[in-house]
Amino acid sequence: MQNKSWTVLGVLDWGTIYFNQKGVRNPRFSIEWLLSHVLKVKRLDLYLLFERPLHSTELKLLRAMVQRRAKHEPLQYITGKVDFFGIELTVASGVLIPRPETEELVEYILASHDKDTPKRLVDIGTGSGCIALAIKKERPKWEVWATDISELALHVAQKNQKELGLQVHWFQDDIFAPELLRHYPELKQSCDILVSNPPYILRDEWNALEREVREFEPELALFCSSTNRMYSALIKQSKALLKPLQSQMYFEVHENYADEVQYLSKEHGFTAEIRLDLAGNDRFVICTHNQS
Repeated sequence: MQNKSWTVLGVLDWGTIYFNQKGVRNPRFSIEWLLSHVLKVKRLDLYLLFERPLHSTELKLLRAMVQRRAKHEPLQYITGKVDFFGIELTVASGVLIPRPETEELVEYILASHDKDTPKRLVDIGTGSGCIALAIKKERPKWEVWATDISELALHVAQKNQKELGLQVHWFQDDIFAPELLRHYPELKQSCDILVSNPPYILRDEWNALEREVREFEPELALFCSSTNRMYSALIKQSKALLKPLQSQMYFEVHENYADEVQYLSKEHGFTAEIRLDLAGNDRFVICTHNQS
């Protein structure tokens, strides 16, 4: 972007062409997202501001963002913000960007439990805190706990909690060597719901990922060594945390391995069903604990 007089329409048209030349996914959407962030307006409101000129300070800020996007950096990391289930969350490099599919997982939980009955929910692998905070906002009577192995992720999650004015209990923990119960023994078999969107992509799928995911999002939050190992660890932890009867697990899963997770859950005494995401993929496994 050269130093000249730019209007909103001029920036939108130029940015679309430039990002297309750079092979950026969704070039028009990308420049709309960045420009709306710089101007502090809703994306669709840009189309009411076509003739508005950009000031030099706005152009300088936008230019830096465009350069980052041209290298395929995710828009959410560039602006530091993402909308998730009606709340605005801070995200940062090193923390997984919340996905629309995970909003569907939240919707499944909310649709299955009424507002007035208090519940205790544990979110394993919380990342930015998106599931835990969305649930807490919609179900203020619930007691919500959330864990993650990443200190950075928990820092971001706690920042989001402060900005939203919600109360969640955070704990740094490892799925494969959990310490939550040792520090909080009162949680043993006292929880109604366990939810997890864990790392579920296998390493041999790395090359198939989109460039902006492969090069910018944290491997720790993306990849697992095996589906069996990951979900077996979660199910083992759930047996220690969940009430023996009529408690539930909600898992987001890889579309190719939903059957495996369903089988594992049934082996451990849960009834389990697979649910589709809006794209028609096997994306969620929802389980009910029916035995002690």
